Amino acid sequence: TTHFGSSGFVISQLPTLPLSPARSAPTSFTMDSAPIAAAATNAQSGLERVQTFGRKKTAVAVALVKTGKGKFSLNGCPITTIKPDILRVKVYEPFLILGNEVTKKLDIRLRVKGGGYTSQVYALRQAIAKGVLAYTQKFVDEVTKQELKTTLMAYDRSLIVADPRRCEPKKFGGRSARARFQKSYR
Repeated sequence: TTHFGSSGFVISQLPTLPLSPARSAPTSFTMDSAPIAAAATNAQSGLERVQTFGRKKTAVAVALVKTGKGKFSLNGCPITTIKPDILRVKVYEPFLILGNEVTKKLDIRLRVKGGGYTSQVYALRQAIAKGVLAYTQKFVDEVTKQELKTTLMAYDRSLIVADPRRCEPKKFGGRSARARFQKSYR
């Protein structure tokens, strides 16, 4: 028999095998879903993509790296719109270090939120570097990925490894986390 479950999936009951009379036959169900079929079709059609993230303080950037023609966008806008201009160079660093031959066949879609603009830029550059490495490991080969990783680590370790420092919470008895109110003896 076939019926629709509460979630909209088609549930079909499989025929059960005859068991000994002491044990009852278990009921088996399979779920046929369109999203799983679509994912299998995408994998067969050659959509090669990876998703990575970068963090700095409270800023989180997510990079979707896929095969393409070298297009880079940030929150749906071109990457050239990053302000201030001095920090835009920091976002370009992974591209400049890895070279044009690595990044010209990749499309990178970036999303960033939280933190200030400096933290967002550092989170972006980490997401880009980690995304290119993950893409290379998954769809190229491990040796190339190791070469790229050593190049990035030699330039700046924060391109790969996140900075664990966070803002320390304020305590009572003072105006900040460590400073105390002035003590008076008279």
